[in-house]
Amino acid sequence: METLNNIVLTIQHYLADYILIIALLGAGIWFSICTRFIQVRGFGEGMRRTFGGLFSKKGDAGNDGMSSFQALATAIAAQVGTGNIAGAATAMAIGGPGAIFWMWVAAFLGMATIYAEALMAQKYKKVGADGVVTGGPVYYIRAAFKGTFGKILAGLFAVLLIFALGFMGNAVQSNSIAASFHTAFGIPQWVMGVIVAVLALFIFSGGMKRIAKVTETIVPVMAALYIIGSLIVIFWNWRNIPTAFYEIFVGAFAPQSIAGGAVGATIKLALTKGVARGLFSNEAGMGSTPHAHAVAKVDHPVEQGFVAMIGVFIDTFIVLTMTALVILTTRAIPLGYKEVDGGYTGAELSQYAFSLVYGKGGEIFIAICMFFFAFSTIVGWYFFGQANIKYLFGAKAVPIYSVLVCVCVVLGSLAQVDLVWNMADCFNSMMVVPNIIGLLALSGMVIKVHNDYFNNFLPKQKASKKANK
Repeated sequence: METLNNIVLTIQHYLADYILIIALLGAGIWFSICTRFIQVRGFGEGMRRTFGGLFSKKGDAGNDGMSSFQALATAIAAQVGTGNIAGAATAMAIGGPGAIFWMWVAAFLGMATIYAEALMAQKYKKVGADGVVTGGPVYYIRAAFKGTFGKILAGLFAVLLIFALGFMGNAVQSNSIAASFHTAFGIPQWVMGVIVAVLALFIFSGGMKRIAKVTETIVPVMAALYIIGSLIVIFWNWRNIPTAFYEIFVGAFAPQSIAGGAVGATIKLALTKGVARGLFSNEAGMGSTPHAHAVAKVDHPVEQGFVAMIGVFIDTFIVLTMTALVILTTRAIPLGYKEVDGGYTGAELSQYAFSLVYGKGGEIFIAICMFFFAFSTIVGWYFFGQANIKYLFGAKAVPIYSVLVCVCVVLGSLAQVDLVWNMADCFNSMMVVPNIIGLLALSGMVIKVHNDYFNNFLPKQKASKKANK
């Protein structure tokens, strides 16, 4: 077991620190250029569509898909997970505060990548044999590569995603909930595992309609809860806000000059850990969130592309940044290093930072946030896995898949098994490769759909509105 774990860790090291950073940053730069930095030009439209959907009647999801906002909520449910609490903390613990700057860079470029993913997911979505609309990378990979190679690449992606997210990934999320509730309230971990599994199965059994209803309700609540709780801590330590931003920007290029930062922090560490954690947090380029964006009911693929970009913005520039500022303004780094041998890292560092203001309440706050973040991720990742189960085995296999996911949720709550956790990360990384290959192969189609919106669809839409006045 130990040997296998070491092999998995070695593979993951080279994937995360080298191959994926090059692939994902490269794709982000490429699609930024291809779309003439749509993440800047289309940002306002994305915000209008997102928050317009939040405060308007969203409509019911059904076999024909979800509303644009419901699709975004499902995507954010998966994007905003335990990584937003633990990811920023881990990156800073290893690479120093400057890692946050590189998270922002990765997110900025990732907004262009996820725009391209949403366009292709919409372009190549299908109506399954059960009459339910579905979509995702497997369909645009098949469109990019005809014949055997396309089948193998799409099949590989489907298998990797099912195991990475549906099974092992959801076990990880369940463990995060169980561990945090055990710390905060003393509830046995297996009890929380059973509770989460029962709730999850109830939602899964309701299909797309119930999943959409849950995500559109829970996502705004969990985001607001975490942002408000974080802002209280940040403004409680308002005198340290300028210092926090100073450490982020200076630490990105000169980590050694930041007193009390992570020991041994270098520009390379800040960049690699920041980019890696940022990319994995917002999931841009990973091929997961296109499953949600594919089923959005929109008039043109670009309309969902605008909305998809805001998901990355909310995940990294808002939620993840909140975590970073809480840690920096409370001076959890370096205080956490002085009080504990080796220092806090991950969720423990975030928990410690909140406790400096809330006391014991910090553990309770993190436990509640962990529940919202991790449970919503379980729902989102189940939905993504379901699309690939249908692709491989048909709709009849979905009930079996639902039960297996719930079994993984229960087992994951019991104890942390390093091998399972590391394999989840490794499979997560591996599924990026076929997705990016397919996406880059469809660059011409991305540009074609993008141009069609601005050159044809949008002018006609404006002319129609003008004529109706």
